[in-house]
Amino acid sequence: MRNATVLFLAALLLAACGQSTPPEPARSAATPVPKPEPLKPTSDGHFSPAITAADFAGYDQRLSSDEFEGRKPGTIGERMTTTYLIDQFKGMGLKPGNGDSYLQAVPAVETTLLDGDKIALDVSANGKVEKYNYRGDLIVGTLQNKTDIAVKDADLVFAGYGIVAPEYHWNDYAGLDVRGKIVVVLVNDPGHADPALFKGKAMTYYGRWTYKYEEAARQGAVGCLIVHQTGAAGYPWEVVVNSWSGPQFSLVPDATTPPRLDVAGWLTGDAAHRLFASAGADLDALTKAAAKPGFTPVPLKATASIAFHNQIRTLQTDNVLALVPGTTRKDEVIVYSAHWDHFGRDPTLKGDQIYNGAVDNGTGLSGLLEIADAFAHQDPPPQRSILFLATTLEEAGLLGSRYYTLHPVFAMAKTVADINLDEMIPWGRARDMSEIGFGQSQMDQYLADALKPQGRAVSADEEPEKGFFYRSDQLNFARQGVPVLYAQSGFDKIDGGNAAGHAAYADFTTNRYHKPADNYDPNWDLSGVIEDVQALYAVGKRLADESTFPQWLPGSQFGAVREASLKAQKH
Repeated sequence: MRNATVLFLAALLLAACGQSTPPEPARSAATPVPKPEPLKPTSDGHFSPAITAADFAGYDQRLSSDEFEGRKPGTIGERMTTTYLIDQFKGMGLKPGNGDSYLQAVPAVETTLLDGDKIALDVSANGKVEKYNYRGDLIVGTLQNKTDIAVKDADLVFAGYGIVAPEYHWNDYAGLDVRGKIVVVLVNDPGHADPALFKGKAMTYYGRWTYKYEEAARQGAVGCLIVHQTGAAGYPWEVVVNSWSGPQFSLVPDATTPPRLDVAGWLTGDAAHRLFASAGADLDALTKAAAKPGFTPVPLKATASIAFHNQIRTLQTDNVLALVPGTTRKDEVIVYSAHWDHFGRDPTLKGDQIYNGAVDNGTGLSGLLEIADAFAHQDPPPQRSILFLATTLEEAGLLGSRYYTLHPVFAMAKTVADINLDEMIPWGRARDMSEIGFGQSQMDQYLADALKPQGRAVSADEEPEKGFFYRSDQLNFARQGVPVLYAQSGFDKIDGGNAAGHAAYADFTTNRYHKPADNYDPNWDLSGVIEDVQALYAVGKRLADESTFPQWLPGSQFGAVREASLKAQKH
């Protein structure tokens, strides 16, 4: 999840933090970090405590090997992954992070769609029935954990962006009763079309597919179909297909679980245009209208029917937690998070069937292990505790981190910050480190200060309209009011500048992201990722020895939650 680049650390942030503007980063190369050398583990099979390219490569090569079968939750790949992580943490001398256990059980439900190739959405309009086929035209599933789903002749309604946001004076459901109906909505939020709306180019949580399904269910809809657009979504249709194919996961529902949809899915742009045209509507014209305040939802002159069957299985999957206890303020904690899960093996594929996930997120796990080893051997030890959290079910909608933040080992009010590692970039050194969610909290300045000794600077997310901040585990900490940091190498490469950085990431997104081709490459230049890991370690090290808590900046949507949490802690 990602993208970012060279928007230099803004004066606005610096004023908010009360610090002077950092110098322009040096354009000459800093001390180079060597490329990976042959691995030299210690006699007990573990690596050195220093943050090195060789150790990082050793972790990633192992975790993304075929032996781990794509690290899918609920499979032997999970058991191998969690066992490996625990063995590494034990070897470093870290203590169990959940009482006397390194594991936190996450109860989940696995829903597997059966006979997907036979599924079609039948749309009746103007006396004709048109079929929209699974994978080619739509992706669909259920969020209800039911074996049998059948929706017959449900009215279709275009509900714009499917958003109810009082703070933006926006309600796409105003005056609309969608009970028992299927709503069709646009991806992203109105700011994507009009920079004067919402947060402009920067996507809000209202733009995420998870929110749109949640809101449609709250409104009583039986189903919600999102119109896919590559630019607005931030990823091509193939990513939707790969992410939604095969078993889907959800947390076991309880009394606090919000309502869930019977039918949740996506339509390709072409399929949506055909559907609207069959109902006598113009999708392009309605899309423009939906981005204007006061938009009125439009019932389509069409009904839809769909039926499919699922296999339901309950399972226990696990977060992995390891701890470096603090010396003087043990009850206050800095969390480093990285998800261990990926998509496993797909036996229907020809050729390579394993989603090895070397970049996503073997790199994040490798960085997590490197930082853990550094803290474990730090002298003197940190004053605050450091928790290393390897989460499950991130690829299923950030479920492992969601579960942890609802059932934390350390109270959220005592959690100083979360530093999340997801898709570290192994393609050489960069002049910048780009922060996803830049401008939200004082964590921006912590990162800027950590980068100064490297002659580097912070840059902001270059594509905030794609909502990368809402697509990784730090989001769930932020939703609980905990300041977060999610950053990766920027595009401004020492060797080749922005053009080289963009080309490398575009190649990864097109050819390897969420595909079996995301394999470990011994030719990676890990010099930049090691600088990134060292910087993230420096941020946590500073936080661990401070007595203050980083703050959200004015205007952040998460600040009020933090204030309430700290207030409750005092009473």
